[in-house]
Amino acid sequence: MRPQTIPREKIPWYPTIDLEACIGDQECVTFCKNNVFRWDEEKGQPVVESPYNCVLGCNTCMEICPVQAITFPTVQELRDTMRRLRTEPIPHGEGRTNAGTGGTEPAPVGHGAR
Repeated sequence: MRPQTIPREKIPWYPTIDLEACIGDQECVTFCKNNVFRWDEEKGQPVVESPYNCVLGCNTCMEICPVQAITFPTVQELRDTMRRLRTEPIPHGEGRTNAGTGGTEPAPVGHGAR
């Protein structure tokens, strides 16, 4: 039996940037190969442009930020959300995708997150 999958857009796992704390070093933009971030040249700050490109459980950008300007939900919040979403019925005609993995594998929960 395959694990039930959940549309990625329903899972609130993505970075939040404290722009007052951000020093504009662009480490997050440079590091993230999933294009979650975009650098806003006009404002001189990062923007979370594609939050649902963020891999579930990954928080490496938070770990590498030298001023802790990036936060994520806790792993427990992610687990609680996943548990709740797995119990929701699938609306008629709505397919499920393997969130955060391009539809090929079950999404890794807790990988890299605290």
